[in-house]
Amino acid sequence: MRQPVVYILASALGRALYIGVTTDLPRPLAEHRAGMVAHTTRYRVNRLIFVEPFETAPDAIAREKQLKGWRRSKKIALINRSNPAWRDLSGEIDG
Repeated sequence: MRQPVVYILASALGRALYIGVTTDLPRPLAEHRAGMVAHTTRYRVNRLIFVEPFETAPDAIAREKQLKGWRRSKKIALINRSNPAWRDLSGEIDG
């Protein structure tokens, strides 16, 4: 099994965010970019801007729920700490 991760995708201007969890990051990235996820298709959310690895799936799921409960400003601060330029990190993942 691959390592569980929580990831955040953003639209081109960063107005829309999507938070997800997976053990196979290339798969959901391809699905989001192919328009197979309604929210990300509607808002063109397809840039990978944050990835946080976890030892176990339950830990990753708990973190995903935590992040989804945060205010937008707190999510933005988290992203800015790890990726201040909001670079698309998808070229840096194994797949």
